[in-house]
Order: sequence, then C-alpha cells, then structure tokens
Amino acid sequence: MGIKQRTKSLKSRKDELSDTFFQLKVLNGKEMVDEKFPNFTEKIANLGYPSLRPVGIEIFQLNIGKLCNQTCAHCHVDAGPDRKEENMDRATLEKCLEIIASVPSIHTVDITGGAPEMNPHFRWFVEEVSKLGKKIIDRCNLTIIMANPKYRDLPQFFAKHKVEVVSSLPYFSKKRTDSQRGDGVFEDSIKALQLLNEAGYGKEGTGLHLHLVYNPSGAFLPAGQATLEAEFKRQLQRKYDIVFNSLFAITNLPIARFLDYLLESGNYEEYMQKLVDAFNPGTVDGLMCRNTLSVSWDGYIYDCDFNQMLDLKVASPVQHINDFDAEKIHKRDVVLNQHCYGCTAGAGSSCGGEIT
Repeated sequence: MGIKQRTKSLKSRKDELSDTFFQLKVLNGKEMVDEKFPNFTEKIANLGYPSLRPVGIEIFQLNIGKLCNQTCAHCHVDAGPDRKEENMDRATLEKCLEIIASVPSIHTVDITGGAPEMNPHFRWFVEEVSKLGKKIIDRCNLTIIMANPKYRDLPQFFAKHKVEVVSSLPYFSKKRTDSQRGDGVFEDSIKALQLLNEAGYGKEGTGLHLHLVYNPSGAFLPAGQATLEAEFKRQLQRKYDIVFNSLFAITNLPIARFLDYLLESGNYEEYMQKLVDAFNPGTVDGLMCRNTLSVSWDGYIYDCDFNQMLDLKVASPVQHINDFDAEKIHKRDVVLNQHCYGCTAGAGSSCGGEIT
C-alpha cells in the first residue's frame, strides 16, 4: 500500500499527532493502539548496556528550519511550505559556529531541514564553516534547486565550498517517487542531479561527493543497501546519464507523518513488529547518537534528529547551546524510546545509511 500524499503538515492540519507527547504515548501503547511492544531500553539493558553512552562529539548536526518546498508523505520532520516560523536565526547560527570552532573533536557539520537552503542565512553559514576547515554535509531534497531561479546556482556554490551533498530520491522511477514526494518531484530531481553532475558532483577525481538516500515507500524495511545502490546506479546512468557516489538506505521511523500513515493505513502494529523482530544487537555500537549532537532551529540539543522531532532533549543539565559545555554533554546518557527500534533493525539505519 503506497503512502497517501499530503499537501499540509500535521501542525497546520491541527492533527493530534503534531503533539510530540501524543506521538510518544502512541509509541508506548497508551493512545490509539492497544498493542505494546518490548521496551527498547530493557532490550539493550539485557545485552549489557544499562545505559547508552556517547563516545564523543564528532558530528554536529543542525536542523536549521522546518520550511520546505515539499510536503513529503513520509517526513519525520513534518516539514513543508507552511512551516515558515521555525527557521534558525543568525544569532543561533553564530553560537553554533562558536561551538564548532571550540570543540576539536567535531570534524563534520551536517546541515538539514526542511530544505536547509531556504534559510536566509544558509549560504553565509556554509561559507563560515568552510573557513573552519570542517567537512560540510548538506541534506538537499534536490527539487529546491529547480524550485526558483535563485537556487539554480546551488550546485556551483556547493562545489566552491566542497560541500558533500546528500540527496533524497525515493526511487529511479517517476511513479514511485511522485507518489511519495508529490507530482513533478521526479522530473525536477533528475534535472537537479544532472546539474550537480555538470558541476562535477559524483564524478571520479573531483572530490565532490554526491550521495542518494532511499526510504521505502510503504510499511516495510529497506532491502540491502549494496543491492539497491547497484540498481540505482545502473538505472540512473542508463536512462539519464546520471552518476553518484553512494546510496544510503534509511529505515522509516514511526514518527510524525510516517506514523500518521501507519495508523491511517492500519499498518502500525505490523510495522512495529517487523522492527522489533529485526532488532540487531550488532548495530548498537554504531548508532549515530553515540557520536552526534543534533541542534534544533531554536537552539535546543538532542542526541539525534529523530529524538529532536519527538522533543526528547538530551539528558544533561545542558540542554541549550547558550549553555553549551562539552564535558557535561559528553557525560550524558543517550535518551531512548520505542522509535529506536527503527535504527537497530536489520543492518541498522543512520543518517549515513546502514550501520553493519
């Protein structure tokens, strides 16, 4: 069963699932569903992890706004054109820069959204991070490049600052891509990928990395990443002469609009059971919450992007970047909940794809 395309965010529809506390009650079997699943925290405690501790701060991820030119049906951020107010301001970005410069272990700055490029300070921020010599990742939905002529030069801008581009492309066919992301998305995505290739992205010897992200289009886990990557490369090159470096297969987590889809389609219990049954202990050490900090548009700190979308702030006296203290942050326990089954199912799932 395919995902039903939405045109408005949960928040603008005033849906009860726009309340993160309500989402957590659903995930813990206290609202809307009777089925309760094994407690994730207890599950990893039985493996010898009484708590999950970070190994350091290596990746500094910023969600710089929920404003987006798309309203994707599976979006765990509940982003869209109607989320105009939640955009990181210049002062918050300046504080982030201060932290990035002061913590030597941070080697990567991962910028996400929404469509992060729609933040009015995006280009300035990329330029400043570039001066610090950090690796920069931009999580681009591709269609933003084609959405307005003012974004058309983004491939050249990215290339100038050696930005690693991680782009969403649900599939190499129009039907499956548009059903998940909206009419016309596939065609614009192909055009954007071709522009990125023209700028040198994905091509051997340029040092300009272009990665694609695959999310399943329904209530199932992704197939093996290596198999998917080979097929995506073959089909995109054959049909459109497009090349890219790697494909990341990411499991859809039962959060926000994907949770809405699961409940509406009657797939919630079955999907959660799939995640629980596919739990892989070998993924725990490689979870992104171990070496990543995630910062929201308003400066609050989370263990990962998914915890951010459920408003599960770090378990630390320091919960906002204005009070940032690297030592105190490092001593925290990672906050866990039932959605964590998504990152530990099968080969595991992180912002960089499979874990094992």
